[in-house]
Amino acid sequence: MRNYKNFEVWKKSHQFALKVYEVTKLFPSGEKFGITSQLRRASLSIPTNLVEGSSRNSEKEFAHFINIASGSSAEVEYLLEFSKEINYLSLEDFDILNREIIIIRKMLNSLYQKLK
Repeated sequence: MRNYKNFEVWKKSHQFALKVYEVTKLFPSGEKFGITSQLRRASLSIPTNLVEGSSRNSEKEFAHFINIASGSSAEVEYLLEFSKEINYLSLEDFDILNREIIIIRKMLNSLYQKLK
């Protein structure tokens, strides 16, 4: 059994999800069930899929969950762009979060390639 806490990509994605939760507190209250919820769920999906995948017995199963996390990271990248364009996210917050999600996406891809 793998310990998910030993994976740098889990550590980064966990911290990233916490930041997304913090920054989306500033989104309009009318978006609570819209983009706020979707961005939070997608960002939280990254570390939670790593946790679930790391508990699986085979490399193939683990790779499957990494692939799901990767899809969520792509969703987050777009939702950040969208949030910036509708002025829910400041340019500064966007730049910080966008850099981080790109790093996470690269880390997920690298881990996936190692398991294939």
